[in-house]
Order: sequence, then C-alpha cells, then structure tokens
Amino acid sequence: MLVNGHWQKKWDPVQKTDNEGRFLRQNSAFKGSLSEHHLKKISEQNAEPAIKLYVAYICPWATRTLIARSLLGLEKYIPVSVVAPEITDFGWHFAPSDTVFPGSTAAENEEIEYIHQLYTQSDQNYTGRATVPVLWDTQEQIIINNESEEILRIFNTELRPLHQSELDLYPENFQQAIDAFNNSIYHTLNNGVYRAGFATSQQAYEEAFAEVFSTLETLEKHFTRQKFAVADQLTESDIRLFVTLIRFDLAYYGLFKTNLKRIADYPALSAYLDRLMQVPAFSQNTWPDHIKAGYYSVKALNPTGIVPKGPDLKWFKESVKTG
Repeated sequence: MLVNGHWQKKWDPVQKTDNEGRFLRQNSAFKGSLSEHHLKKISEQNAEPAIKLYVAYICPWATRTLIARSLLGLEKYIPVSVVAPEITDFGWHFAPSDTVFPGSTAAENEEIEYIHQLYTQSDQNYTGRATVPVLWDTQEQIIINNESEEILRIFNTELRPLHQSELDLYPENFQQAIDAFNNSIYHTLNNGVYRAGFATSQQAYEEAFAEVFSTLETLEKHFTRQKFAVADQLTESDIRLFVTLIRFDLAYYGLFKTNLKRIADYPALSAYLDRLMQVPAFSQNTWPDHIKAGYYSVKALNPTGIVPKGPDLKWFKESVKTG
C-alpha cells in the first residue's frame, strides 16, 4: 500500500482486521463528480477523451462500472484501460505486450505501469490502497472518483444529457427499494465473501460464511417470484448482485472457502444469472479467465499460484452464444 505517497510493502489482500479477526474494507478516497467542463469535453468527442476508466475484469467493483457503461451506451465516450488480472507485489499493473494477458491493455499503450501511480499523481501524499475502478480526468491528470457505487450514479445520472438512454438504473420511483436491496446484499454477500475469504480467525470466518449462505437462501426465494432484483426492470441492484454471483462458482466457492453450495445448486439464482447473461452488457464484460487467474494469483490464499481447471464453463459459453 501507499504511505504518504510511497509504496511501503508488498500488496496484501487483508486491508485491515478488527480484534476478532474480521476483515475490514477500506473506504474509497476520491469521490468527485463531473463538471460542466467535463460534460462539454466528453460530448465533443475530441481525439483526446476528457475522461477514461481504469478497470480489472477480475474485480467485481470495477465490472459494475463496465456493465453500466455498456448498458447506457457510453462506450464511445469513455475509453477503458484493463489491467492484467494477476496482482503483483505492487498491486494492479499493465504487462508488456509480449506477456500481456488476453483482453488486457498492454503497458506500451499506457503512461503508467502501476495503478498506484494514478493515486500519487492525484495526491502526492496519498496513504491507502490503490484500487480499481478509477475514473480519471485525462486533462487535469487526477482521479475524479474511485468508488464504483458513485461511478454508476455518475454514468446513469450526470451523463444522462449525453447518453439519453431509455434505461434508468436508479429511477426515482424505485430508489428506496433499490437502496434497501443494495443494503441487504452488501455486507453479507458482496463483501461477505471477502469477509469469509480474508478472515483471520475461525469465528470471523464462520460468522461471514453463515451470512453468505443465509443471504443466498433468501435470494433464491426472492427470484422464484421476481425476474429482476427490484421491480420488473433492470436496475443498478442487478449489476451489484450479478458481479458477485458470477464469480461465486469460479473463485469464491473454492478459494474463499464459501463451499456449502454453488450458485449452480440454486435453480432460481441460476435462472436469474442466465437471464442477465442474455444481455450483452453483462456477458461481454464477464471474463472467466481473468477472474480465475486474478483471484488465484493472491499468494496469501494460493501460494503455489496454480489455477484450477474447473468449473465447467459450458453454461457460460452457451449464454454468450445465445445472448
């Protein structure tokens, strides 16, 4: 992590723990909005884009922003740089073209090698972790925002004059229900899998494990009567749930020891995932090879670096084919 603008030690997945060994997640540090100047520059679509997005396909938080970008038709306005899936001792990085992982951006196409360089360019005394996604101001050379929840709202609301999409991911008449659904899954599932995987005590692990599967059981019942997370339309809640569910069997089930059941063992949740995978914005921004390579590169959990061959991805390939 960075301490006063300097990289101090090797990347560590455990950000912080409490006295009982519970994993604690760092809060995002940059929470800016787009200015009128940004909107004007974005709409002009000059050779030099006004903003860009740094992401990792392995990362559920970053993938939230990618799905929203695609759903809202913002791909032509906001370019993307994709880091290599394997996490190095210096965090997220861009690999040279001769070793670049398929689907990643080659280092030769970037002005930086490590994502943490964006953080020190934005704040030379920054202390904390260097995470993705990063919404970057290409002209001022600073981070606008690094909180996925807020970037989703920026894309949906602040950029609405630009994309004018018929889809509203946070419609006013459902905002209370969306907020309630998001809150119901964040601690126990979105972050719950990490609380289980990065727990440093048996008690903390079992506590998180129980909450993960209690939430999945509740969701299984929910989707026996619901097509989408909230109401009868896609909302940001579907994005927030999808990115965790799609990684569950690929990584969390084995690596994070959340191995009571797979998502494949839940009929309603599996059908829900399949429905979303028919939408190109979901399937095209889901890269199983990145997900597996990235999570299994975490040395604290998998010191040998061996990436498992399974699970069978036939279901994924069929969803992409028909989507």
